Amino acid sequence: MASDRTAFIAKLRAGLHDGRTDDQRRAEVAARLKTPPSHPLPARVQLGPKDQRTLFEGHLTGQSATVVSVSNKADIPEAIAGYLRNNNLPSRVRFGADPYLTDLDWSKTPALQRDSGKATPTDETSVSHATAGISETGTLMLCSGADNPVTLNFLPETHIIVVEGRDIVGGYEAGLAKVRERYGKSKMPRTVNMISGPSRTGDIGGVLVMGAHGPRRLCVVIVG
Repeated sequence: MASDRTAFIAKLRAGLHDGRTDDQRRAEVAARLKTPPSHPLPARVQLGPKDQRTLFEGHLTGQSATVVSVSNKADIPEAIAGYLRNNNLPSRVRFGADPYLTDLDWSKTPALQRDSGKATPTDETSVSHATAGISETGTLMLCSGADNPVTLNFLPETHIIVVEGRDIVGGYEAGLAKVRERYGKSKMPRTVNMISGPSRTGDIGGVLVMGAHGPRRLCVVIVG
């Protein structure tokens, strides 16, 4: 049986005019896995950081999201409190255990009530930290875990997502590279959610309904 298999494979190789040995093939596969080739990218994502950010913000506002820019992390609490005030929303938010958010100085916004942990049906506003922003489509890439529970993305009617300007990239491939960079080789979070604007549907009668399957409002705070 083994000799028949060997003979069959040898015929296939001869037909393909491939004289490489098994060791050579294994070495080529290992090299490809170690340094995978880049995928072709559309021209609109082959931009510099400034143009990528402009494209990112344009897609977000076009998808009914609000974009707030701040100079540094220290300005995040006031940006969140200001957004809630300007939209007459309750000054209470829930977020996970992400050190990026929990380590901020919230003392300058004493009226803002902060709850931690998974979202509950009574939560009206959640705050998450995005791993990456995709300028190609104005999409935010969020990785689930104790630091950013996946329930924050769907239960509250208002979702505030914080993303670093340096984490805004061109295409999805670069966004997934950010995920791999964060979690390490051959590891991934349980869930990666890709969010582009508030939840909506137009399935029933062609009427656009906001908040059909998740938040009806999305605010993106871009830092730096």
